[in-house]
Amino acid sequence: MTTHTAASTTTLTDLCRGLKLPTVAREAAVLAEQAARQGLGHEEYLLQLLAAEHEERRLRRAARRTKEAGFPRVKTFEGFDFRRNPSLPEARLRKLSEGAYIDRAECVLLVGEPGTGKTHLATALGVAAAEQGRRVRFVTAARLVNELLEARDAAELSRVVDRYARVDLLILDELGYLPLGKVEAELLLQVLSERAECRALVLTTNLPFREWTSIFPDPRLCRAVIDRLTHRSHIFGTGQTFIRLQDALNREGAGLPTQPTDD
Repeated sequence: MTTHTAASTTTLTDLCRGLKLPTVAREAAVLAEQAARQGLGHEEYLLQLLAAEHEERRLRRAARRTKEAGFPRVKTFEGFDFRRNPSLPEARLRKLSEGAYIDRAECVLLVGEPGTGKTHLATALGVAAAEQGRRVRFVTAARLVNELLEARDAAELSRVVDRYARVDLLILDELGYLPLGKVEAELLLQVLSERAECRALVLTTNLPFREWTSIFPDPRLCRAVIDRLTHRSHIFGTGQTFIRLQDALNREGAGLPTQPTDD
């Protein structure tokens, strides 16, 4: 392995620019010197170079997917203190973050009182999926319904429903915080029906299923929604341990300014 000359480095950089291989261009000379010191052959050098390009692309894709998802704040499992809610099965949730449930088009339902960590956990699942290069979309139920109403009025409903139907993982947050009228419920059901058994869903709600008629007034529609969501699903109760309230009280007691945290 010989050291790159200035001319060969310039030529390599130009070629990599044309082939859209920026990491190869940046790392080629450094890895060549390293390979020469270690006595590596051409194949080993090429493997290191292509591995660096592959990893750089993976990281860029993960960052792009995370940004496109629309998370209000990026949250991970590392930032969630499972010791404060021991009823949550940490091992099962972390296993889900590997993404097999997305491949199987399954639902993850997080049910519990406000302030018990639902949004944090849902976001952590979404971030893990985005880091795997999957297409993720985070949206509150209220915002989605408003978007669907606006799309219907603009004669663009099918386009918007299709957009939400195509993402690999849809995270629907805060279902149940606001009651839905018949029209709103039917529009939301369109999105859920398009994704049923085809694409994965993570949903958070503050209401147990027996109270969902307060969200979907039509009993038949309510049963249809629950049937679609609970089929092939993972259901987790986050309980009534108000983590957010405890954090606020702890900050107040320590004389610290309060900061908003997720459900």
